[in-house]
Amino acid sequence: MAHDYESDIWVDWCKGCGNFGIVTSMYKAFKELELSKENTVVVSGIGCSGKTPHFIDTSGVHTLHGRAIPYATGIKISNPELDVVVNGGDGDLLGIGAGHFVALGRRNINITILLHNNRVYGLTKGQAAPTLEKDVKTKALFKPNIQDRVEPLKLALTCGFTYVARGSSLDPNQLKELIVEGIQHQGTAFIDIFQPCVTYNDIHTWKYIQDNVEQLDESYDPEVKDDKENIDQVYEMLNDEDKIYTGVFLKNEKKSTFKERIQKILPGYEDTPPAKREIDQMIDQKEFEELFEEYFINRL
Repeated sequence: MAHDYESDIWVDWCKGCGNFGIVTSMYKAFKELELSKENTVVVSGIGCSGKTPHFIDTSGVHTLHGRAIPYATGIKISNPELDVVVNGGDGDLLGIGAGHFVALGRRNINITILLHNNRVYGLTKGQAAPTLEKDVKTKALFKPNIQDRVEPLKLALTCGFTYVARGSSLDPNQLKELIVEGIQHQGTAFIDIFQPCVTYNDIHTWKYIQDNVEQLDESYDPEVKDDKENIDQVYEMLNDEDKIYTGVFLKNEKKSTFKERIQKILPGYEDTPPAKREIDQMIDQKEFEELFEEYFINRL
């Protein structure tokens, strides 16, 4: 059962918070994939979303503000066999952590990013997050937001993410499917999850999401068939101000993964990554001398 992945820690999010739908979808996705609890790592930063690893009975790390992605990157590179899922808020991943978000798109590491997008800083009393539209005043703001918003999906496309999707906490079944597909995807998967903050955001409410969210047409094919990505078509859909579409916007399995790239310069990495090596066997003297000569001496 999906409940197998629930921890025994009391879930202390506000009643009605969209995070409940997200963590429920994670339980269901993990169960469908029959993920090993020992080999699944849920990583988070700071914020309401940061509590997610506490409520899931797998390996997990509650890291620093904005640093969930580099933590997850180190974990995955050290042991590519682990399933690594990052949970972060829009402020955590697209504010202080934006630089790491951009770098991750360049690398195409096989990890899954779940963005808890409620457009405010819920844990610190409702300040405007990077995803809040300009001129919008939520209940916690003294004046309307004066900054332009960041569009998470457009940024992910620009940075090179190879699986780009959007879900909603109001539709945990669809979100579960997106998470399953994201984890199975060979490369970096990004899922923007639209959710309400019932305490501090009185604009993007449950009703707002119900009235404005619409699933992508079934005829739309996100698969990249050739070297040219269908980004123009995705941008056109994202520019539609009348609807917030959910579903998979882009799926590109033609790009090499970071593991494949490392394997080319470090033969043997795939069979014996750092986590599987004895500390005193990380690199032998001959290999060290060859690497030193190639990367240092020959470049002086």
